[in-house]
Amino acid sequence: MSDSLDLTKPLQDAIAEAEELIANAPFIRTEADRLEGYDYLSGRIRMAMQMAFDHDLDRPLFINPTHQFSRQGLDNPDAIYFNAYLREGVEYVVRGRRGTSADLSFQVMGGAYSATSAATSLMAFDDRELEIADDGTFEFTYVAEPGAKTLIVREVFNDWDTEERGTLTIERPDTLGQPARPLTEALLRKKYEVAARSLTGSILTWFEFPKWFERQEPVNTLTAPRSTPGGLASQRSSIGHYELGDEEAMILTVPRCDDASYQGIQIGSDWYASTDYETHQTSLTKAQAVTDPDGLIRVVVSERDPGIANWLETTGHRTGSMMLRWQRLTRDLTQDADGPTVEVVPFDDVPKHLPFHTPVTPEEYAARIAARQRSVARRMIS
Repeated sequence: MSDSLDLTKPLQDAIAEAEELIANAPFIRTEADRLEGYDYLSGRIRMAMQMAFDHDLDRPLFINPTHQFSRQGLDNPDAIYFNAYLREGVEYVVRGRRGTSADLSFQVMGGAYSATSAATSLMAFDDRELEIADDGTFEFTYVAEPGAKTLIVREVFNDWDTEERGTLTIERPDTLGQPARPLTEALLRKKYEVAARSLTGSILTWFEFPKWFERQEPVNTLTAPRSTPGGLASQRSSIGHYELGDEEAMILTVPRCDDASYQGIQIGSDWYASTDYETHQTSLTKAQAVTDPDGLIRVVVSERDPGIANWLETTGHRTGSMMLRWQRLTRDLTQDADGPTVEVVPFDDVPKHLPFHTPVTPEEYAARIAARQRSVARRMIS
């Protein structure tokens, strides 16, 4: 046997550096925060390895780098994300079968998110611009324009219980049918180096990203609906961050929007990632939420159970991110007609702020969680 090639050394060093970044994150307050950070780190390692080793520019495919075991960038619990790397000037053929999700969108990104800059959206559209056959199949060709690096696909679900996933593939006609490159020491070394850079880069990026946007806003407020930075043409979002005491709750009120196929609300952690949306209710779509008779969705954000269906659980996070999304819009939104409002109140006063309060028993709430678990198991991939 020959001596070790030491190919993994860059990744080993990067994991050690990433662990230091996690352990010294400025927002860690409790042991639970620290442990959550190490769980977050496992997802970052997983993502780095996947993005470095699962892709081949000569044989493109869609990779799912963000899911319940690999959270990043305030990932949307209602979305499945797919990424495919591109090479400028190359022709790609994308084929699929449209599922029944609320939204299916495509976006070409130039560059990548980093700790100092955001990626650039070069093109964005949803499936309304595709020719979809009666059986749900579609196909389109794209020649990667100058600067194009990644094709991102989002399949977004409004009703977790009934909407079904579609299928999706991407290929290069000029390399189809050719064998993959043989493994070489140089190729493997490069992949481990890419994984190393991706690991530390992603952690540094998502430490900085919320500072550019949501942390510019006063705490316990939400912005008016606006175009999502680097997002889709038919998407609007409202962002903010919260800080609640043990005996406080936030009442978040937003009009139900039936001019968007998808409308969702979520809270996240200071790691700028989703929190457990499978065994806790940390997000709601308009299909999952109860809409009051006046057309408003009233949500309570709190640690303690207010005994209502529209409870967003903070799961031990006294501080965190908030985001509302509207997708596949048929009109623009305004703050007066569509925007959210928030009010922080004593927890014991919550019923006074819910004019159509309908109690939910612990058993009924447990049934909601069971339905979430089944839906995540059916829909998500890892």
